[in-house]
Amino acid sequence: MKKNSHPIERPVRVGLISLGCAKNLVDAEIMLGSLMKGGVEITNDAAQADVVIVNTCSFIDSAQEESVDAILQSAELREARNRGQGLIVSGCLPQRFRDELPKLLPEVDAFMGIDQVAQVTDIVRQALTHREERIKGSPKSKVQNPKSAIVGRFAEIEKAHGESAGDEGQVLSDPQPAVLNVNARPVYIPDFATPRFRLTPRHFAYVKIAEGCNHPCSFCIIPRMRGSHRSRAQADIAQEARQLVADGVKELNLISQDSTYYGLDLRPAHSRNIASPEKFNAAARALPADATTLCTLLRELNALPGDFWIRLLYTHPAHWTDELIRTIAECPKVARYVDMPLQHIHENMLERMRRETSQQYIVDLIARMRAGVPGIALRTTFIVGFPGETEAYFETLLDFIRATKFERLGVFTYSQEEGTRAGRMEGQIPDKLKRQRRDRAMAAQLSVARQVAESFVGREMRVLVEGEASAKELRNARISSWEHGLIRGQDKHTGQLKGRYLVARGEADAPDIDGRVYVRGHLPPGEFARVRIIGHTDYDLIGETL
Repeated sequence: MKKNSHPIERPVRVGLISLGCAKNLVDAEIMLGSLMKGGVEITNDAAQADVVIVNTCSFIDSAQEESVDAILQSAELREARNRGQGLIVSGCLPQRFRDELPKLLPEVDAFMGIDQVAQVTDIVRQALTHREERIKGSPKSKVQNPKSAIVGRFAEIEKAHGESAGDEGQVLSDPQPAVLNVNARPVYIPDFATPRFRLTPRHFAYVKIAEGCNHPCSFCIIPRMRGSHRSRAQADIAQEARQLVADGVKELNLISQDSTYYGLDLRPAHSRNIASPEKFNAAARALPADATTLCTLLRELNALPGDFWIRLLYTHPAHWTDELIRTIAECPKVARYVDMPLQHIHENMLERMRRETSQQYIVDLIARMRAGVPGIALRTTFIVGFPGETEAYFETLLDFIRATKFERLGVFTYSQEEGTRAGRMEGQIPDKLKRQRRDRAMAAQLSVARQVAESFVGREMRVLVEGEASAKELRNARISSWEHGLIRGQDKHTGQLKGRYLVARGEADAPDIDGRVYVRGHLPPGEFARVRIIGHTDYDLIGETL
């Protein structure tokens, strides 16, 4: 940024708050990298920042509320400490409500979408200019719209979305409208040359292999916010992975909206709507021998020199093939772990959710995966309280959880999202009943989780050491992630975690999502180690160094 572009003599300081999933985190890392390349200084102290960016999530109601909270709190802090501070809102919330947000949140100086993450330095400059114009001669102002009014308005906007679709431009009543840089249908995908400043610890990283989604799930708004599926070039991903491993990364977490669809959109004359297992398998079989697929990507990453894990996240059951199962089995660096949200198991629920899979298909797929990759840990999530879910349908899900014995499992209560097919369905379930069903599903999984944890006692295992556990972590040895559903409640066994412990993760534990291995002894952080498991809590293992 040129010195004369703004009266601040020192480099412009930017603070960033990133909410939501790992895919959003990568967008935040790209923004930080672009800002640093542009000569901007990054600060963790929001009060000292010239501009604050709130990178938002809009997946479900609770994520929207969290995002609005962060925006309004940032605006209030600015009024109290630094009225000249610019405020930028980025990410999924502007993508979803691009035309309405400037009116709902007049405190914000600039809105930017997914396509603009690499252009953030210019948008910071525009936000500062906008803020200067807004505060000239103006008295201090309070937050204009309370959170409840804003979130309530979101639902009204979605109800009217069908009628207003295609209305690209609106004349805002604000005489000094906020800067608005949001494309209605995102097309951006990062590449290796994109600047990036990692926010994860040195020993693991997220690698975005694709962006967008083609699935027609009736409960989900993501395709409208993130656009159609678009894969990165395999050589570009391999180049990034090679650099990360050279930088000391021990775990590459591959992420996208649907990682199993990777590469299918790169074939000539592709169709963007291959959702069913039958169509997907037929398309995969018809690919030329040199076509890019998730299998070719995993094999190339596995062949890279170095000692590291490759973790596959966000797969769709409809897009699994026998070749993918075989590839995981034959690639020793690919963690024996699969994240595959199933959402439900009853036939009627799968149909209403538009999941493109049947109950029998899912049962057969899991059997093939476990037979093809011995020792694989399966993580899944389910939605309870979906419109039309009867007690009998829910009992079918409970029976499936008990019988299948997933190594990792989370449960969502259904969130009625306006703008989705499910949001307009009859048979909506009361919130109290949704919560009761979630608790019952997690109680069923708790029994399974204890059996899984007990099976590890006495065994040796390889872990990736995170660092020393604080006393607070040991007291609150629990994980609760909105992204992957509530996965634990109060664990009565955590009382045994007293003294000095290291925090580590096994192959079956994705960062910030799954369980942990608490290890007694001294091991270097950020490195692999062998430990012996000597005990467990409900969801975590307790080990000792060998």
